[in-house]
Amino acid sequence: MVAADRLGDVLDAAIDLLRGKRVAVLTGAGISTDSGIPDYRGEGAPARTPMVFDTFRASEDARRRYWAGSHLGWRRFTSVHPNDGHRALARLEEAGLITGIATQNVDDLHERAGSSAVTHVHGQMHTVTCLTCATTFDRERIAAEIERRNPWIVIPEQVRLQPDGDVEIDASQDFHVPPCPVCGGVLKPDVVFFGEIVPPAVFAAAREVIDRGEAVLVAGSSLVVNSGTRLLEVARRKAVPIVIINRGPTRWDARAAVRVEGGTSELLTELADALIAPF
Repeated sequence: MVAADRLGDVLDAAIDLLRGKRVAVLTGAGISTDSGIPDYRGEGAPARTPMVFDTFRASEDARRRYWAGSHLGWRRFTSVHPNDGHRALARLEEAGLITGIATQNVDDLHERAGSSAVTHVHGQMHTVTCLTCATTFDRERIAAEIERRNPWIVIPEQVRLQPDGDVEIDASQDFHVPPCPVCGGVLKPDVVFFGEIVPPAVFAAAREVIDRGEAVLVAGSSLVVNSGTRLLEVARRKAVPIVIINRGPTRWDARAAVRVEGGTSELLTELADALIAPF
């Protein structure tokens, strides 16, 4: 791993390593913190009790609690905007310099910034699927039905948003969860809960993004979650260099060719400026 005394030296080393190569990108929660979505594990990250899939499937009360918090979080989630880090990656895609983005995030900020080649490894908040008949619905349709059935629900001005788009609340037992409009079954947002596996087709698409890269750029991930490390193993086995940009240490720091400490908004902007500019 490159060691240097100054941030500029390390960033220059990252730019030199990536220049002239097709770059695969892996992003995590840290790229969205500047948009107001907190990180899972970074400094100041809120304590959280994530929903487990088996609990969600088995318990009506658990689904009621989850959907109440998820709905409030969804309404806050839709109010955030892409930041300079998202826009920098969109510029790199437009310039034909990246193979795509495999993201661990469930927001749509990459797409809203202009990226199109995005694989959501952990799913996304913007669609909902019935666990019984497998019909998929736009989240806004389900949100409207939730508000019709629960006209008392109010989106608080201050709500502690979680990285996966829900909030921790003490849900009222009066909260009514809408059934599937097609079969009356159980609806679930299209995010990967704890205890679920990443769908094989989704992981294969993310693997393809990494496999086509001549280098890998990791932005805003501590690389603790197994899905991210499995993707980087693809690069390691091919002896493809890995560049990491993150606030705080990651589990792959020792294996990275270059590790840049800092925020993704400013550093990805500088990196994109350098890679896109004629030289």
